[in-house]
Formats: sequence, structure tokens, C-alpha cells
Amino acid sequence: MNQQINIGLFGFGIVGNGLYEVLRQSPATHATISRICIKNREKQRQLPPEMFTFDPGDILDDPDINLVVELIDDAAAAYTIVKSALEHGKSVVSGNKKMLAAHLPEFITLQAGNGTGLLYDASACGSIPVIRNLEEYYDNDLLQSVTGILNGSSNYILTKMFSQGLDFATALTLAQELGFAESDPTFDVGGLDALYKLVIITVHAFGVYVQPGEVFNCGIANISEKDMQFAREKGRKIKLVAQVRKNPEGSLSLYVMPRMVSPDKYIYNVEDEFNGVVIKGAFYDKQFMFGKGAGAYPTGSAVLSDITARGYDYRYEYKKMKLDGRPAFTNNANVNVYLRYSKESDLNLFCFENIRERYYSDEFGYVTGLITLENLHRVRDLLAGMDVFLAEI
Repeated sequence: MNQQINIGLFGFGIVGNGLYEVLRQSPATHATISRICIKNREKQRQLPPEMFTFDPGDILDDPDINLVVELIDDAAAAYTIVKSALEHGKSVVSGNKKMLAAHLPEFITLQAGNGTGLLYDASACGSIPVIRNLEEYYDNDLLQSVTGILNGSSNYILTKMFSQGLDFATALTLAQELGFAESDPTFDVGGLDALYKLVIITVHAFGVYVQPGEVFNCGIANISEKDMQFAREKGRKIKLVAQVRKNPEGSLSLYVMPRMVSPDKYIYNVEDEFNGVVIKGAFYDKQFMFGKGAGAYPTGSAVLSDITARGYDYRYEYKKMKLDGRPAFTNNANVNVYLRYSKESDLNLFCFENIRERYYSDEFGYVTGLITLENLHRVRDLLAGMDVFLAEI
């Protein structure tokens, strides 16, 4: 039954405003925003002052509010809000992928104990409903991998670098001016945003939860024209790609890194702020989902979809987490990579299984070859201070 939903909204930034506008233009939706909790007392807002509060209790303790929507960028504060709402018996829609990736097992337990629902499709791929599809339609035994461009900001930057010849700094500035990247872009270009989304996706794809800190990730901040030229010579584009895959022996590996993508791959033509997800199965081969991954309205519409689903009492069942024989996570898996470096001492930190191609010059060098995710994870925290660029081939 589609019940009336009275929303208590936390946060009224870009996505919160987007949700408000989407709701306002969806008259058939049985949902209204009753109260909005904000923290900035000085910022001027267009809505009546009585819509706003600075006290979370005004929402959490209000018996008429039956859904909390959390859209703030502070992961610690978001955790407190979501946990408290679930304990108060209120269902929640959240878009905070960092907070969700860190606390998902706890929230699964809280939902079961309090008879509530927590939906967060909007946290994973913007407007693409990947979580609900993985939850409902893809059997764990048949699913082989989920691969995707999960961060619209970094994809926009890489698109402009490849298509217009912009350098990284210029492309980043353009993304910031258009609202696709934050003033501090580390979350996006460092691969962290994609990492948290991948952790969430893996729970629904394979029923396996992996702590974000155990997963190798690297971003695009060190990319240069040299790397773009290498990709062009190989007939490829560089994309920031997240992947969870079953290994031949049945274990499970996750990682986020730039990838040299060939034209025969679906994600080759995913450009600008769009996301693309490829779901591969043992018998149905590959299925592709595409949509905008950044922006107020695409994300706001994804939040609205979760809100509407709660109106029909929809909740994730986490069926795959209850199955026997779930795959075990491992970093003991090979990836074929390109590594561009300027100092031999940096190269020596990487323990390649074998090297297939090598290039030297006075200015820089590169190698391609096989290396384990375990070895990459060992040097992950050093990458930001090194003049290297790493990409999967």
C-alpha cells in the first residue's frame, strides 16, 4: 500500500535542494518534507523559516515524521543520525556512501531488530538503480563480476583531458566550476568515492562485506599527458574503474584504479559526468546500465525513488548474506598494470610478478606487467607522495 510519507530531512545542500525541487514537481508522489534540520544558521534560504530546525530531536522525536532522509556530507554526523533514527523506529533513506560503507553490518542488524528499513540506492551510482537490481534480479551463483565507472566527477575530468587535451588541473577547475567536483576534490579524484560505492555494491552483489581499508584503491591525481599519449597509442581511453570479481578458484577481489579501456568495452563510451555499470553473469553474459552519476537532480530523483519504495514498505532483504558458501575476499589476485614513474627507487617498491614491456628515457619510464593486489595494497598509502601513475590494462 502506498502510504503518506512525512519526511524529516537532514541537510539542504545541492542534493537536498534537488530533492525538494523533484518532490515539488512530482504531484502524484505521496511524500512531503515536514521539517529540515540544518547546521548553518547564517545561510539565507528560500523556504519559510518554520520549515527549518537546528535540533535533530525535532525530527527524531516527532511521531508524525515516518521517514528520515539523510543528505549531509559529514560521515560521522550522518552515522549518528541514521543510527538514532533506526533506534527510534523510523525508516531512513541515506546518500552518504562513506558512512554506509563503514557501518553497513551494524545497520543491517538494527533494521532487523527495530522493524525498520534503510534504503540507499542513491548512494551508489547517482540515477542508476544498481543496488535494487542486484538485490532482486541477479543470483549469486551466476554473477561473475560488477564493473563500473562509479564517480561522475573523475569521469568528467578524464573526458575533458582526453577529448579536449586539457591538463588535469584545468579539467579539475572546470569540473569544480560546474559543481561536479568539490573544492577539496580528494574524495573523488583519489578513488575514495568509488571505493565506498564498491563496498556497498559488493554486499548486494555477492553477500560479502569488506572493510574499505582492506580494498586497494588509487585515483587519477597523478595523471599526465604522458599517460594519455600511451593510452592513445594503444587505441584506448583512461577511465577510473571499480570492480568486484570472482576469481577462477571462487574467491572474491575488489579494487578501484584507473584502467586503459579498449573500444569494445561498454564503458569506453561513458563520458562526462555519467556513470556506467556492467554486470556479468555465467550464462547471461553482460548487461549494461547507464545514467548520470553527478548533479542535484539525478541524485535527487534517485533519493525520491528510495522514498517512493518505502511508501510501499520495500526494504532490502540481504538474501545473499544468508547463503552458505559465499566467496571469501582476497587480495591474492593478479592484475595487469601500466606503471609510469620518474625515479627508479619508486619502481623498486612495486614487486611485479613479471614485466611484459619496459620503456626508459631521461625524463621518465614505464613498465607493464602482472602484479598482485596484495603488493599494490602494501604501497597504497605511499602513492600520493610518489611521482607515479598506475592503471590497469
